[in-house]
Amino acid sequence: MDLLALTARFKENPGMNTFVVRHIKTIEMIGVLMRVFSFSLVSWLGPKSPFMFVWIFNTTDAIMLTWCSTLKRDTAYTVLNGFWILVGIVGILRAGNFLH
Repeated sequence: MDLLALTARFKENPGMNTFVVRHIKTIEMIGVLMRVFSFSLVSWLGPKSPFMFVWIFNTTDAIMLTWCSTLKRDTAYTVLNGFWILVGIVGILRAGNFLH
C-alpha cells in the first residue's frame, strides 16, 4: 500500500493513527524485533523464562502489529496478530495464576 492510501486511511480516524501512519515502517520493525526477542528469550532460558514479562511483551508487539496491519488493510496479518493478542491474554492470565 502506498503512502497516499495510508494518509487517506488515517483521516477516517485521526489522532494516534496519524502518528502510526507517519512511522508505520518503524513501528512494524520494532514490533517484529520485540517478537523475535521474546521468543528468543523463551528459547534460551526455557523454564527459567520470566513468563509474565514475555507474555506482556509479546502481547504488546501483537497490538502494535495489528494496529499497523489494520491501517494497511492487510486482512491476513490483522487476523494473525489479532490471534496473538488473544493468545497473549490467555498467557498473561495463566502466568499470573488467574487461569488454570
